[in-house]
Amino acid sequence: MTELPREYDHRSISLEPIAMVALDAGRMAMEAGASGRSVEKIVETVARGLGATRVDLRIGYASLDITVGVGESGITRMRKVGRIGVNQRFDHQLWDLAGRVSRQKLTPEQTRDGLACLATDTPHHAPWLVALAVGLACVAFSRLLGADWYGALPVFIASTLGQYLRGKLLHRHTNVFIATTFVAFVSSVIAGSGAQWAGSETSPLAMVASILMLVPGVPALNAQSDILEGLPTLGSARVVTVVMTLVFMAAGLWAGEAILSYLQWIRT
Repeated sequence: MTELPREYDHRSISLEPIAMVALDAGRMAMEAGASGRSVEKIVETVARGLGATRVDLRIGYASLDITVGVGESGITRMRKVGRIGVNQRFDHQLWDLAGRVSRQKLTPEQTRDGLACLATDTPHHAPWLVALAVGLACVAFSRLLGADWYGALPVFIASTLGQYLRGKLLHRHTNVFIATTFVAFVSSVIAGSGAQWAGSETSPLAMVASILMLVPGVPALNAQSDILEGLPTLGSARVVTVVMTLVFMAAGLWAGEAILSYLQWIRT
């Protein structure tokens, strides 16, 4: 076994900073969209790299609880988890930092500073670029679903604007379900009315394709993974979130269809 540096002598080691830094790493991994097992591994890697010999973690959807110990000493702490998204680039950089900690190259203070730097310095794609990419993806899905080319441009415009609007709402900390409903409504109305104006015979498919960016694919995969890997509580919480997201998507789509049907009835 690798000998710990002098500063990690069991008689002088402080468990408080180890527990809190490990919890911060786990919280950031959760918020970046990591699976439960991945969060466990990151937390244990960081805690043991900082000198802990015992690490027990309880993962909840909205909080993390950790117990770390050295010798006969132990401490338990809890940290709240914020809004969960998807950020693979941040997740990879978090693993790189955990790897450096595991080689006992960093102190708790240096690790905390490293986590803070990751939170502020990890690059993000520009919102307009993300919106354009989402628009192109939704157009591709619309063709796969069988929509005609007349509805392609309306789908692109609707999904691009919807993704941009979604980003603005989430940046303002709008409730995620309210944001989902509103974006689904706006995008479906734009796509449906645009497809009808362009002469498309598949406007219902265009409306559906324009809101596919709201489908919670990564949370759904994580839910399945967590349940299969022995974390049924976390997996079940993810399943509920996925189902609720789909329900609010359907509500926004239904409202959009109702508006278009009413306008068409007025015109006729």
